[in-house]
Amino acid sequence: MNQTEKAAPGDGAKPEEKSKPAKALQGVKGMNDMLPADAPLWEHFESAARAMLRAYGYQQIRTPIVEHTQLFVRGIGEVTDIVEKEMYSFTDALNGEQLTLRPEGTAAAVRATIEHNLLYDGPKRLWYTGPMFRHERPQRGRYRQFHQLGAEALGFAGPDVDAEIILMCQRLWDDLGLTGVRLELNSLGQAHERAAHREELIKYLEGFQDILDEDGKRRLYTNPLRVLDTKNPALQEMAANAPKLIDFLGEESLAHFDGVQRLLKANNIPFKINPRLVRGLDYYNLTVFEWITDKLGAQGTIAGGGRYDPLIAQMGGKPAPACGWAMGIERIIELLREEKLAPQAEGCDVYLVHQGEAAAQQAMVVAERLRDAGLDVVLHATPDGKSGSFKSQMKKADASGAAYAVIIGDQEVEGGVAQVKDLRQAAGGETNNQVTVPADVLVDYVIDAMVGASE
Repeated sequence: MNQTEKAAPGDGAKPEEKSKPAKALQGVKGMNDMLPADAPLWEHFESAARAMLRAYGYQQIRTPIVEHTQLFVRGIGEVTDIVEKEMYSFTDALNGEQLTLRPEGTAAAVRATIEHNLLYDGPKRLWYTGPMFRHERPQRGRYRQFHQLGAEALGFAGPDVDAEIILMCQRLWDDLGLTGVRLELNSLGQAHERAAHREELIKYLEGFQDILDEDGKRRLYTNPLRVLDTKNPALQEMAANAPKLIDFLGEESLAHFDGVQRLLKANNIPFKINPRLVRGLDYYNLTVFEWITDKLGAQGTIAGGGRYDPLIAQMGGKPAPACGWAMGIERIIELLREEKLAPQAEGCDVYLVHQGEAAAQQAMVVAERLRDAGLDVVLHATPDGKSGSFKSQMKKADASGAAYAVIIGDQEVEGGVAQVKDLRQAAGGETNNQVTVPADVLVDYVIDAMVGASE
């Protein structure tokens, strides 16, 4: 028997077993897909955000998803939750480098600013967006791969820019139609002021070691300010009565904070001073803020930021002031859904119906000409490659949200024409809504019809 021939069962060979279908693979937990039905909402947010950033003169910067681990250890802080237990870090198998999937955007933006000497010709207003990665328990609006929009104002020292970056957020909430988002403010002062407060705070917290939770005990001597940011209900009274950092601030820090508040009041931005607001990253000083909602359960902070003047020098650059914010896009998307502000998906302009071999070829030519004219066109196609009846195609055209259906059969090809049906009139019960149009003026006819309908 030739080696290429299969043996029959009677030859002593086992009949071929039917292979089992492969098990479908699942996505990584906490790293979610954005499906087509979600796209209009994301695009709505991104469009509003880009318009807002353009209005304030911010320029986009894009940094790699992977950075050296030391960038975040040095920039974020060695004893922060992110560095201690949330980063996705690994060793590059090719060269042994310690690398990390970025958990936030500020450190990378500052690294790029230093590396490319962006402040050489003056201060910069930058923005970025993209995926970030933190290994934490997935919950509503909080995922292991999540997306942030961030803005960084580098080289500006005055309270005016602190106020401006807060006003940017308010403008975005207004543009999106969000309500019930409140602003909380605090000042972390300067390093020597925090050191004096830290000493008193540790003494105070040591008297409560018997009730501190695991996180509180871990942070007591490494990052006691974060103990005050606890969400543990049993620790709220203790945190509320702790020494307040604002009582340790000097004249300059208080003047800066007062300046921010005056500018916000002048622009009718309501806010609450929260002396326990510290943010979770080590690089902050002076102004810190959060935008909070009660509509997303425990994950109420949708944006936050503040001033981080020491960071550029800390990362090896020439000392320069800086401030900025970041917002979690998934949380804002959730809030838009919660407030029923999701936009309707837009339909195409034209759905092209065809039947017959010659008509299929002509339909593709017509579709390209319509797209050349700037129209959005869906050309009918099916999984089996067959066009289907005109009736079934027209159902697809109606469901597509298109304004017009262009219908081409072999008879239309022979006559050098096409049928144009106004689907919006059809939806309104109009009967005289289909006309025959010569092929050589079809594009102009459809464009004129669309322009006339929009007036």
